[in-house]
Amino acid sequence: MTATLANPLAARDHARAMEGTRTESMPVLPPVADDLPADVSPQDLLWEETIAAGGYATRRLSRGTRLRLVDLKGDACASLLVFNAEVPAERLNVADTVKVQWNAYLGAGKLLLSDMGRVLLSILEDDAGTHDTFCGTSNAATNAAKYGDGRNSGAHPNGRDRFLLGAAKHGLGRRDVHPCVTLFKGTRIEADGTITPQVGPFAPGRTVLLRAEMDVIVVIANVPHVLDPRADYAVTPLRVSAWRGPVTAEDDPVRNATPEGLRAFKNVEDYFRR
Repeated sequence: MTATLANPLAARDHARAMEGTRTESMPVLPPVADDLPADVSPQDLLWEETIAAGGYATRRLSRGTRLRLVDLKGDACASLLVFNAEVPAERLNVADTVKVQWNAYLGAGKLLLSDMGRVLLSILEDDAGTHDTFCGTSNAATNAAKYGDGRNSGAHPNGRDRFLLGAAKHGLGRRDVHPCVTLFKGTRIEADGTITPQVGPFAPGRTVLLRAEMDVIVVIANVPHVLDPRADYAVTPLRVSAWRGPVTAEDDPVRNATPEGLRAFKNVEDYFRR
């Protein structure tokens, strides 16, 4: 038996001695970042965290918040669940996101829509171009078949169970883990219906910037894409930053880009008019 197990005071002293230790993947408290846009005050930074390979993170974000995701080493895979923070029964609807916009491939100017016809998040900037609205994320069975283990506590955690841990922090359960979108890892549908994965690895530093159009809960799982053909559990850390920003104006180009998108924004504005 180790000294820390045999002696609670030794365990306490060991835990206290870890104060100030930094690892590659961890939240920064209070949040600090040295690469905010020039027009963003450091006082407006709300969230700064690096999500480990196989890790997850979650946060409630207010309307207008900017959410920046950075693929630090070129092999991150950010799968997202999104909820209306006020009424989590309203959540991301991937089918409507694709159908309403007449487009299955996400990028700058595209929207993530709820099952109530409202915009949850909009994509302001994207230099990655490889995203997925078709395949969802892994589960314990798919990871066990591919890697020999898919447990949350094992070396190859799966996306669905990572989502479950994140959702639980907001009082949500297994039935709330809905179909996701995945950023930084893509798929293309060929003419014959074949799904071709686009999983890299890619150049490091690719970035996606999103804007919260409602008060939202975001849950992010950073696990390998379910169609990644590599035998290894291939994923690298993902950086997340969020800062306060203004609510979308009536003359915003993303808001007014299409009639369908404008309707979804008007549904949001009507919701907050209550």
